[in-house]
Amino acid sequence: MSAADTNTGTGTTATGTEAAAWSTDPYADALRAGRGPLFLRRTDGWLLPLDVERWCARADAADLSALHRCEGSVLDIGCGPGRLVAALAARGRRALGVDVSEAAVERTLRLGGTALRRSVFDPLPGEGRWGTVLLVDGNIGIGGDPAGLLRRAAGLLTHGGLIIAETAPVDIDERVRVRVDDGRRPPPGATGSHFPWARLGTPALLRYGRALGWQPVDQWEVAGRPFVALRRSTARVTRQSAEHTNSAAVTSSQRARNPSVDRAAYGS
Repeated sequence: MSAADTNTGTGTTATGTEAAAWSTDPYADALRAGRGPLFLRRTDGWLLPLDVERWCARADAADLSALHRCEGSVLDIGCGPGRLVAALAARGRRALGVDVSEAAVERTLRLGGTALRRSVFDPLPGEGRWGTVLLVDGNIGIGGDPAGLLRRAAGLLTHGGLIIAETAPVDIDERVRVRVDDGRRPPPGATGSHFPWARLGTPALLRYGRALGWQPVDQWEVAGRPFVALRRSTARVTRQSAEHTNSAAVTSSQRARNPSVDRAAYGS
């Protein structure tokens, strides 16, 4: 899990502060140790537990139920320690994980997966050619703007591509600001970096999706974890998404890339 991004008035981009929030010691230490405690702490003090032990374990039955439904090449957004990317690679599937955390990418690579340290809102290899985008472990909340994230996914997927998203097990549509927290009392005056996040139940995700031209093709639940599969119903992308994709393509041509990773992920 993770890829903390923010929505600005000129488009959705990652900021250094928010990317750094997922690179702080509590998150990196938890991934390297393979265990928590770890939380997202809301500004009012409320804590959302993060299931680090499950993320660092092998893909379980609920994970596999999502992976079995993937089509074509797979982009795992906020891949965390890489269990899904590694499971797909072990089955001969072409998959790439993206995450803003260096510790997450390192662990994914050690498991035999392919991953880039990058935000979903950065230029990514193979834009418009992915068969499936995964938003598992609550990552539909990335950026605190579900509609913006769905528009971004539209620019990443091939025509007719799938989003497979895990939703909250309650009917909720919440936008909050949170920070990564290990639950310990911080030193006096110390505060972490807050970033926008969202929590969506299935009804809320379906509302956002339908408003943007996505159609639900499957809904299921395994071990208390609900999932939704959405398919792009038309070839059209909103003007905002098209502008972002075009801008990303220009930016991509101006920055250093890793062509070996691009070729490994896409076979091109």
